[in-house]
Amino acid sequence: MNWDWGAVRDFMPHFWDGLLVTLQALALGSVISFALGLVWALLMRTPTRWVRWPVGVVTEFIRNTPLLVQLFFLFYVLPEWNITFSALTTGVVAIGLHYSTYTMQVYRAGIEGVPVGQWEAATALNLPLRRTWTAVILPQAIRRVVPALGNYVISMLKDTPMLMAITVLEMLSEARLYSQEHFQFTEPLTVIGVAFILISYPASLLLRALERRLVR
Repeated sequence: MNWDWGAVRDFMPHFWDGLLVTLQALALGSVISFALGLVWALLMRTPTRWVRWPVGVVTEFIRNTPLLVQLFFLFYVLPEWNITFSALTTGVVAIGLHYSTYTMQVYRAGIEGVPVGQWEAATALNLPLRRTWTAVILPQAIRRVVPALGNYVISMLKDTPMLMAITVLEMLSEARLYSQEHFQFTEPLTVIGVAFILISYPASLLLRALERRLVR
């Protein structure tokens, strides 16, 4: 096998385009998963069973069905109901929605890990419920779960190639198209593999350092 540096050079403009789309999907999907996961977690703590039960059913269904199936459903089925989004928007929503059911569990663990004395102190100070959550409980809970949330960001990164299934031109899609057009597979696919390593491995090291710092 001969390594063709010319193919690498020719592929790089396509790679940068795909990388930008991948990072956009990752960033926006992360925001949705973090925000919606917190909403799910708070709803699951409401005393009203008629709120907890539907939320539990929906989140269990999403968590236990493949992301690829959800991508196909949002991209191909929703237009039949006159609900249409771009491919990238659909991918972002699918990733964010799917991973929100996992971040929900992380938030729940963080909230349950807040010492009971903190709740009792807030009650003794006669703090309103909203103030108790925003000033006492959530700051402590989120601080505990930041590393775990970061791990899901890395998982989302590794799932972005699934967006190729709904025509999103992320990194792997760009590599596939280039390979099919030029009949050169080794160079573009190797570049993509190295790119994922260069993004995910330093991020995992950063998360470990952050975890050690937060648990002090």
